[in-house]
Amino acid sequence: MTPQTSVHATAEPLVLYGEPFASRLLLGTSRYPSPAVLHSAVQRAQPAMLTASLRREGAGSGEGNGGQSFWQLLQTLGVPVLPNTAGCHSAEEVFTTAQMAREVFDTPWIKLELIGDDYSLQPDTLNLVEAARRLVRDGFKVLPYCTEDLVLCQRLVDAGCQAVMPWAAPIGTGKGPVNPYAMRLLRERLSVPLIVDAGLGLPSHACQVMEWGFDAVLLNTAVALAQDPVAMAGAFADAVRAGRSAFLAGAMREQHAAQPSTPVLGTPFWHEA
Repeated sequence: MTPQTSVHATAEPLVLYGEPFASRLLLGTSRYPSPAVLHSAVQRAQPAMLTASLRREGAGSGEGNGGQSFWQLLQTLGVPVLPNTAGCHSAEEVFTTAQMAREVFDTPWIKLELIGDDYSLQPDTLNLVEAARRLVRDGFKVLPYCTEDLVLCQRLVDAGCQAVMPWAAPIGTGKGPVNPYAMRLLRERLSVPLIVDAGLGLPSHACQVMEWGFDAVLLNTAVALAQDPVAMAGAFADAVRAGRSAFLAGAMREQHAAQPSTPVLGTPFWHEA
């Protein structure tokens, strides 16, 4: 890759369902200390999208952001909203919630969450594909939250999903990529955009998956529960850009033995008499 090509490629937008986005960072909107902190974090990170749960926020759970004021805040931020189906445990719940979200937010975008286990919040892998297929048929632009399982992700693509969102680790753990082999295999085998969703805790985690060639990351807890969420939002935004630039630059191959950084061939040797 020539330097000219690299500079041009770095500026290329994230493209999802044919729509370009300038940022490769998506940000969640829950668990922030206050609406003001959320507002400042979004301004600092400049994310491509903001995720919001119709079920949780609409129920007034709040976590500092609930009620009508939360919806008004989303509108003032001027960032596209990605509604999600968080809290759904059946395909019927997913479909009903998605239809309500499309009406409320006036958008065909939906982050598909179908939970199979309340403890780990692991997706219901047995029913996720059919739920995705049904949403796609109904005109939704589906971004499915899933595990790093290659076969599952391929089935989601076959169902019409033009991007998938595998986790790095269970939601809210902050562990970073717990199965690097499976995640790198995903990137090797699938050609659709891959967005790492859930489990990242540090900016270095985000930088690492971007270096592997993932197209974007979605964060919430790692920013919202930081001691300084605004500064952490900026740190993650910088890490995502750095990781993407490193991927495009092409990293050196790992070596099994030390290699001199300064060649000695042709260098004169001086010996004392």
